[in-house]
Amino acid sequence: MDDSNPLEQALHRARALVLTDLAARNVADAGVVSMVEDAVAHRRWWVEQWPEGVEYVAGLVAQDVQDSLLERHGRWPLCPVCDAGDPHALEIQPELGPDPHWVCGKAGVVVAPIGGLT
Repeated sequence: MDDSNPLEQALHRARALVLTDLAARNVADAGVVSMVEDAVAHRRWWVEQWPEGVEYVAGLVAQDVQDSLLERHGRWPLCPVCDAGDPHALEIQPELGPDPHWVCGKAGVVVAPIGGLT
């Protein structure tokens, strides 16, 4: 594996950012880390097919992990902004774009960049 390759750098960065967010919310157990690895492997194939999408990899890996967690564990990450109403997960915006952030879709508030949850 060539760590100087922009694709590999983007994938390593995406993995690190998502793992940081998972650890910040105390959900980075071995099974969840395996989900991250699966998402990274899937996105490696995806970006090999569409190299121009390399700058979107972090947001896509985060979305993949969020979707996998919903199926196995429930909503993640829960919104820290809204105190009333049903708990809801943060959204990733832009859905397909550079510089993705966790956003509360109900309040329209940017909570943190991917990798910046506390």
